[in-house]
Amino acid sequence: MASLLIVNGFVVDGTDRPGYAADVRIEGDRIAEIVPRVPKTPNAQHSTLDSAEGAAVVDAAGAWVTPGFIDAHAHSDAYLVLEPDAPSKLSQGVTTEVNGQCGGSVAPRYGEARLSGDWAALLGERLTWRSLAEYRAVLAQAKPAINTVQFVGHNTLRSSVIGYAAKRATPETQKAMEDLLARELDDGGWGLTTGLIYQPGKYSDAAEVTGLARVAAAHGGYYATHMRSEGDAIHEAIDEVLALVRATGIRAEISHLKTSGKRNWNKIDSVLEKIDAAVSSGELLGSDRYPYCAAGTDLDVVFPDWAGEGAAPAEMVRLADPATRAKIAAEIDASGRDWELVRVGGTWSDMTRPYAGRSIAEILRAENGASAGELICRILEADGCKTGGFFFGMSEENLKKIYAMDWIVPGSDASLRAPWGPLGADHPHPRAYGTMPEFFRRLTQELGVAPEKAIARMTSVPAKRFGIRGRGILEKGAFADVAVWRPDAFRSSATYDKPHAFAAGMDCVVVNGAVAYRGGAFTHAGTGRFLERA
Repeated sequence: MASLLIVNGFVVDGTDRPGYAADVRIEGDRIAEIVPRVPKTPNAQHSTLDSAEGAAVVDAAGAWVTPGFIDAHAHSDAYLVLEPDAPSKLSQGVTTEVNGQCGGSVAPRYGEARLSGDWAALLGERLTWRSLAEYRAVLAQAKPAINTVQFVGHNTLRSSVIGYAAKRATPETQKAMEDLLARELDDGGWGLTTGLIYQPGKYSDAAEVTGLARVAAAHGGYYATHMRSEGDAIHEAIDEVLALVRATGIRAEISHLKTSGKRNWNKIDSVLEKIDAAVSSGELLGSDRYPYCAAGTDLDVVFPDWAGEGAAPAEMVRLADPATRAKIAAEIDASGRDWELVRVGGTWSDMTRPYAGRSIAEILRAENGASAGELICRILEADGCKTGGFFFGMSEENLKKIYAMDWIVPGSDASLRAPWGPLGADHPHPRAYGTMPEFFRRLTQELGVAPEKAIARMTSVPAKRFGIRGRGILEKGAFADVAVWRPDAFRSSATYDKPHAFAAGMDCVVVNGAVAYRGGAFTHAGTGRFLERA
């Protein structure tokens, strides 16, 4: 007895093969068969599934049937517990996320280790785990709607063992980090990620990261890195990644590839040439990138390095001291940033909420008096140093060059969001809602990439890259993660001003054989899984 039929659709199977009219039969959590529809009359088609009895039916007439999309770089670890329907992701066809990126993962959480401010503030009493094994138990109870691939973050490891101080690892603390990583990998971690511009990972040297990567490689894991530089020293940062790969043999991905800052835009051709050669030689897996030209991270990244040491609690102490605060503000003012290109993102207080989505320059014009440094100190203090920021430092022309490389896959670099509940009060980057339709649009409309090749880069390519077995492709025996959507209507509605807007054109999403999203409604099926590493 069939559990689910998807009929009358146009199947694009996740390979680069042309699509075809077919019906899909799903039994349990697997695809049981795909049956091409053959002409019955000049104006109609039929398949052997037309008369199947006892099955739930999804009519995909006029729509494409593809594998569910894989978000290759996401940050939803904690929010899957808070909002398990994953509304912003599921509504754009995402059925699997690769989480724990940029060195910041949901576990382990020992010693001084803290989750990012927004995660900790919103989770509250739900934040009960320390280890990855404990997180897995909490996640299973939450019943997420989508699958997760969970990496272990270097910053989380380091803060668990060393804390947030600006100091090098000793042989003892290095071994403690390596032992903790090994345990988390044994409990389901897929590998190691780094965020080498963030606290406290920025205090590590190459030897520390290489030692950890060697442990991950020995466990069959992967490495994904937000490199030490994406701008002025980007070539040196790539060389550091390649040296690590050569020393450890680990399979490595460069996160959200960019040449940040206008003075670095001219480096794009040499950067792409260097990475392309490494991909061709098998040293790198490739890279991911979101289809926007503004980065999204914490606003306190504009602090001078010394003022950011110790992260939010230490920053708040410094802001409370008038002399130190004045020094921070003065150094921010002397940084030479163009404040038209920096917008306030998510805010956490009544005072700062009117600033969300507005540029620092716009706020300064309206308030007529404060300097940028003074304003930023005031905003961060009111928000407990948890304020988000959007940084417009990338080139549209360079993004096209990046997307022309067939080893680039979509990664939102975003946590899931919802227009309601605790997440609805936030002001996220539009990539949380719009990465998949924007990626598809840019490839097919701006670059002329064949639709089936674009879909492969959203499905089977990241699945193969990270060893995600049985997903990213529609074939008999594969897991039934399926998206039913209309390519002519598939578009993002989210903007920097109004980011909480669902993508259009997604009719139905199936996760592990169950309908999770249909006709704009979430079914709360809760069939997503913590995926096991191959």
